[in-house]
Parts: sequence; structure tokens; C-alpha cells
Amino acid sequence: GEKYDQVSRGIADAIEHAVDALDPQPGERILDVATGTGWAARRIAARGAIVTGVDLGAEVIEAAKALGTGIDFRVGDAEALPFPDDHFDAVISTFGVMFARNPEAVARELRRVVRPGGRISLANWAIGGSVHDMFQLIRSYRPADPNPAPSPFEWGSSARVIELLGEDFDLEFESGTSFFQPESGATAWATFSTGFGPVVTLLETLSTERAKALEAEFVAFHEAHRMGAGIVMRRPYVITKATRVGESVRPS
Repeated sequence: GEKYDQVSRGIADAIEHAVDALDPQPGERILDVATGTGWAARRIAARGAIVTGVDLGAEVIEAAKALGTGIDFRVGDAEALPFPDDHFDAVISTFGVMFARNPEAVARELRRVVRPGGRISLANWAIGGSVHDMFQLIRSYRPADPNPAPSPFEWGSSARVIELLGEDFDLEFESGTSFFQPESGATAWATFSTGFGPVVTLLETLSTERAKALEAEFVAFHEAHRMGAGIVMRRPYVITKATRVGESVRPS
């Protein structure tokens, strides 16, 4: 659980951008969807908002509770959020909802739980960046899925986000670049193989030989970005800033 916090540390710059885009105000009710170990939730709580964080993973929620006090962390599904309609002033998800299997369900739930006039901020990886390449590498080790989930990177396409959210939200997009600077390819592997869900679960299914091959390829992929003493990976992302259309109401 807490190991995932190291993964979050590597994207703290992008999370901060998403929090700034949300502009949380003291006393606002804010939901962090797919909160992981609660990095964004902690940053928002520090600005005086009343924060709830949900994630499918019981382990990361336990870690989030240990790392962040005064935040309501609970296990919950982005596709069926355990909250009433119009409950939140704002909702954030940083590299979270993009991994849900049913984007339409997520979009419906985001619309449902945020009040009219309320705000959403989403940070998602862009298509064609180094994270996209890394995912293609990971996916090449997975067995063929007869019922494949849609690509998480759809959320990095403004056209697709407009399809999903455009009817109910006024949308703006901002792009940014997160810089990942692991000491070495081996360090990057150590972080992702122990703390990043998709890699951890994949490793459970691979033979020792295939796991070693994946490790070697993953290390080489990161070492290819070495510049002098260290590795610098530019990871482009897209921030969706959305305001729910409708009469502005404050939740009671």
C-alpha cells in the first residue's frame, strides 16, 4: 500500500497542477476518486476543504488512512460511487479514473455526485508520451484478453473527454509535462514492481523467466532516457477542468 506513495511522489508535479486547476476552497466538500494512497486528497485537505477519498484497493486505502488524518478514506468504485446525488462541490481524479473499465459509467457518476455549478479536475496521461509507451511494453506481457478494456489513454484525448462529459460540463483543457527522474532503470523497476498495481498484478501471473524478461525490458526502456548522471523522462499529461452546467446550488 504505502509503496504506491512512491509512485505518487514521481507525479507530484502533475497532481499539484490538477489541484491548482480545481482551486479547492476552505469548507468545500471535495471527493478524490481513485485516491490511491491519498496524495491529492492530502494536498486538498491542506487548503482547508472537507475531503473524502475513495479507491477500489483496500490496501491503498489503509495506507492512505495512515498517511493522512482528518480525511474520510473508504473503499469505493468509480463506476458506482457510494454517495448521494449533487453531494460534492468538486471532484478530482489524478491518473485514476482513466483506469476504470467502463468510461461511460465513470462519466455518469462524476456528473451525478457533483452539484450543478460544481467543478471537476482530472489529470490523465496523454496519448503517445513515454507513459503510453511504458503501458504498451507492460501490455505486451499480458495474455490476450478476450474482453479487452478500452485504452486508459482515451482520457488523454480531449475529443473523447468531450464525448464523455461535454453534455453536462463546460470543459477546458490544459497540458503539462511531469518529469520522472529515477536514479536508474533498476530504481524505476523497484518502484513500479512493488508499488504500481498493473505491474504488481501482472507479475503474479508471469513465469520467473517472463518476469525477468519484463524487468530487463523495463529497465532498458528507462535507461534509454539517461542524460549524463541521471534519467529524465518527460511524461505529457492533460488536465480536464470542468464545471457542471446548471443552476449553482450549495449542498446543504
